[in-house]
Amino acid sequence: MSVLAAIAVLALLIVVHELGHFAAARLQGIHVNRFSIGFGPSLLKYQGSETEYAIRAFPLGGYVGFPDDDPDSSIAPDDPNLLRNRPVLDRAIVISAGVIANLVFAYLLLVAQSATIGFQDIQYQPGVLVPQIIAEENSAAARAGIQAGDVILSVNEQELGASPEALNLLRKKIRNSPNETLQMTVEREGTTIPIKITPQSDKDGKGKIGVMLAPNGEIIRQRANNIIEAFSAGAAEYQKIAQLTARGFWQLVSNFGENAEQVAGPVAIVAVGAELARSDLGNLFQFGALISINLAIINILPLPALDGGQLAFLLIEGVRGKPLPSRVQESIMQTGLVLLLGLGVFLIVRDTVNLAFFQELFQ
Repeated sequence: MSVLAAIAVLALLIVVHELGHFAAARLQGIHVNRFSIGFGPSLLKYQGSETEYAIRAFPLGGYVGFPDDDPDSSIAPDDPNLLRNRPVLDRAIVISAGVIANLVFAYLLLVAQSATIGFQDIQYQPGVLVPQIIAEENSAAARAGIQAGDVILSVNEQELGASPEALNLLRKKIRNSPNETLQMTVEREGTTIPIKITPQSDKDGKGKIGVMLAPNGEIIRQRANNIIEAFSAGAAEYQKIAQLTARGFWQLVSNFGENAEQVAGPVAIVAVGAELARSDLGNLFQFGALISINLAIINILPLPALDGGQLAFLLIEGVRGKPLPSRVQESIMQTGLVLLLGLGVFLIVRDTVNLAFFQELFQ
């Protein structure tokens, strides 16, 4: 059920994106002849009075089609309601509407979460929790006697108080102390224990002790008391997610070689969503908002076959006073589409092979 829930969220976000294009065109009276979720051969389709609605075989996105270049269309080439015959601004609204729809929908998801189940928060308690020893036999923590479930209260007589800064303070102290002995005070089952530990030096010369660290506290949910508070809390969470997403994209672009492995395809995204849904279905609100914002950012990039690429063509047309030749645009878009589909297939295969159950088949 958790996998189906994650797939449903991803499919919903694609529908929202395409509905943005579709609604922007229809509201301006522009002809639309296709509305498709996915690419390739159709699995299900319905022919409306003007538009064909279809679900297609390859779930790597979707598209809204226009009859501008359809040889079977009965609409006259000089019809003012064909997309290509509209002013640049009208076309820009249609092309950018999918991105806008995803951004707005992400915000509404967060408002809905705030108004219903609320956002997770931590009621901090003193210290930093050690939920897991990563390498029990060889780690500095294991040799020093630290156990899973311990709470580190202080390091070198510096108290780790009941605050979010405690975790960062401890991590920084460990990283900056390779091969140096640290004096820690650990709480275990109500008893405080003094422990001496010497962080090992990693390949970058930074200290590590071989544990997972987490904030110490009780997880609670903060739900909005009224609709105004829900919109306010949703906006704050939206800003936080958008900033983290933008920072992640910048790190990917500025240091692609090291971060390329973190690029995920649909299979990995569904796997993450399923894991979140398994622990708490309420997590799907923030998961959906995060993916929706990511879809918006990806689509606005000035790359062929994406909305940003089409907006780039419109920008060139606005500067030149006329569009690029149709053959040039079609060649660029077709090349971009092939590359995009190729990347999608590669990510699907890679992420499927990396799934735990798939690896177990070959062990």
